[in-house]
Amino acid sequence: MNNLGLLSFRIHNFDINKLLGVLSKEKIGFLLESSNDVYNLGRYSFFGISPFLIIQSKDGLITEDFEARRSIFRGDIFEELKKLLEEYRIDTNSSKISFPFIGGAVGYFSYDLGFFLEKIKRKNPDDLSIPDAWFGLFDVVLCIDHYRDCADILSTGFPKRTSRERRKHALARIDELVNKLDSPYTYRNKDNICQQYPLVSNFSYLDYVDKVDRALSYITKGDIYQVNLCQRFSTLTEKSAEELYFNLRQVFPVPFGGILKTGNFEIISGSPERFLRFDGRFLSTRPMKGTRPRSDNDILDRRLKRELENSNKDKAELLMIVDLERNDLGKICKYRTIKVKNLRMIEQYSSVYQATAQIEGELFSKYDRIDAIKACFPGGSITGCPKIRAMEIIEELESVRRNIYTGSMGYLSFCGKMDFNILIRSFLKKGRNIYFGVGGGIVFDSKPELEYQEILDKAKCLISALRAVSYDSVLVAR
Repeated sequence: MNNLGLLSFRIHNFDINKLLGVLSKEKIGFLLESSNDVYNLGRYSFFGISPFLIIQSKDGLITEDFEARRSIFRGDIFEELKKLLEEYRIDTNSSKISFPFIGGAVGYFSYDLGFFLEKIKRKNPDDLSIPDAWFGLFDVVLCIDHYRDCADILSTGFPKRTSRERRKHALARIDELVNKLDSPYTYRNKDNICQQYPLVSNFSYLDYVDKVDRALSYITKGDIYQVNLCQRFSTLTEKSAEELYFNLRQVFPVPFGGILKTGNFEIISGSPERFLRFDGRFLSTRPMKGTRPRSDNDILDRRLKRELENSNKDKAELLMIVDLERNDLGKICKYRTIKVKNLRMIEQYSSVYQATAQIEGELFSKYDRIDAIKACFPGGSITGCPKIRAMEIIEELESVRRNIYTGSMGYLSFCGKMDFNILIRSFLKKGRNIYFGVGGGIVFDSKPELEYQEILDKAKCLISALRAVSYDSVLVAR
């Protein structure tokens, strides 16, 4: 389909607080924001509300809501997304629009969807009962270019079909969004001091040490080289999704953060890690492996950074995942195009140092971006190596399903591009209930007590964002 209905309107009032204010009045919407561009990863941010179609999947049962009609059927969520994106495809090659996202599908794939792809039997209880995948198709989006310090509203005119209908609908939708942005909805952080709720973990310290020991036994026997083990924390909050995100972006600015509101629950993400990006030709992924906490003491902070730089354990941990990701890209990329653009770089965030690599490859013409997701999902950095056996061991050692944690959130653009994060440093909010997972990679020379401390170090930014929860109130045995 051509881009006859695609309209662009330049605006100047794209303050994030304004966007959070508008989003706070909506049941369904998103903000995909780059609040940290230190490493040239966060040029764009995107905002949208009121999708014209919603599609979600649970255990192979797909629900599609379109124009007040609901369809429920058995199917493959990946194939259904592929069909929808082809139906609403827009060619922007001849246009002056440079934004990678011009409208399209925004949502998430849960970690548990990987069991569907790899045909792995699930054993752990599904106590949160959220979809394995959820996407809204957004016909109008606010696109922010942080490099040029400007923002455009792009409106596709979908789901109208004829060029005349699309243009009329596109104009009406621009007016609708402009009116909302001109409204007095401006988010102001209340940061109210409310009752402090305890933070509960599904593992005690001794439980987690036992799980690490069991993982090490699998490594010793040769089943795996590495496995990512996590524990889940939960608490209550009086804060809205917008308040939590405002706090999180203050204490932990990242290139791949955002909010997704589905109408039934919210995802609030402060992820520093990219799962998969596709620019129309090349795929790239940026696995993270290796963490050290930051310190307010400059001397200690530099020592912690050098410790990560020189750690043979952490070097080996990342190298294994780089090899795994090269293998995943090798399934769908042209031969001899797969390159490690950066084998190991130490990235600096507000509360941690992270070791990161970057791998890319050119997609075979017979495959598309959905095929790429299927080939690489879930990300190797949050499973282990080899991936399938690591996932089986994760299911054995962890006590509940991960749901959104270590899944991916992002966009599939109508113009063929995509970008997804890894859902780490992220909240799942259902009513007043808050859940978040934190994990780490276990390798041959891992020390259980240090792995547990790494989890607490990673959790600090999330606990700080909650603000009404004391870090010292974690209900786990030390």
